[in-house]
Amino acid sequence: MSVVRKLAKQREFFIFLILTAIMIIMTIYSPIFLTFSNISALMLSLSIEVLIAVGMTNLMVSGGFDMSVGSVLAFSGAMAGIALKSGLPVIVAVLIGIGVGAIAGFFNGFVVAKLGINAFVTTLASLSLFRGMTLIVTRGQNISSLPAGFNAIGQTVFAGVQAPIWYALIFIVIGDLLLRKSRFFRRNYYIGGNEKAARLSGIPIDRMKIINYVIVGILAGLAGIVMTSRMGAASVTQGTGLELRVITAVIIGGASLQGGEGTVLGAFLGAFLMTLITNVLTLTGVDVYWHTFVTGATLIIAVLIDQFGKIRKERMKS
Repeated sequence: MSVVRKLAKQREFFIFLILTAIMIIMTIYSPIFLTFSNISALMLSLSIEVLIAVGMTNLMVSGGFDMSVGSVLAFSGAMAGIALKSGLPVIVAVLIGIGVGAIAGFFNGFVVAKLGINAFVTTLASLSLFRGMTLIVTRGQNISSLPAGFNAIGQTVFAGVQAPIWYALIFIVIGDLLLRKSRFFRRNYYIGGNEKAARLSGIPIDRMKIINYVIVGILAGLAGIVMTSRMGAASVTQGTGLELRVITAVIIGGASLQGGEGTVLGAFLGAFLMTLITNVLTLTGVDVYWHTFVTGATLIIAVLIDQFGKIRKERMKS
């Protein structure tokens, strides 16, 4: 019974039960829901979000967040595409794309940590900044006809499963283990829980914040590479609205807007739940225009759950 009580208190277990219930209902309702092709399509559609959610979880645990990841994804993909078109090798183009993400993350982290500007204001500005840079370098045109060696990064199939799904699963495992077990990354819980106390205990707050933003930027850059190679083209509209879906998934998974809470596993389950809801809407014939509305509604519900959880904890302490 004690094990059951412990599980019941975990957000991940609660989300798992919801996912299980939805999947059972949809299996009964739709004969194509539990087919390999539908589940593969579902996992493929959330793989890009999951890659970024790994870094976003780490960042939100420390009390920050990043609204610019969708734009960084597009800019990284565009820069990789331009590099390939100029005749550079695939590996160089990939490094350029990831490097662009790292520089973008460093910019955000430096402004937030060193200049003391609010994370929301900083990354909201970066959202427009990097999207604008994408349009400038591409002249508003998509970059297509990319080399087969590059496209293989996102189109290769291993054991019947497309590569982006494998990337997402690998990063989920690594990210969750690091955030749970690594002494370095667990510092973020102390920073998010009480930044003043963490600073007094000797934790290098500013450096940790910058590193966290760089990690998010690198993963957004990697996601841009994977998406561009999967599509076979760099689109100027890639990643539009992605930041809201990622942040919503992380909050659903148990992260708090105030920091100090959250797990990578929870973020994955949150992303899975959101993608599953979209899949359900599609299979049940709900108009596609409702999908964005549902994302916004889910975000509001997630924030309310987070807020009520905070209030409940404060009452229990008092």
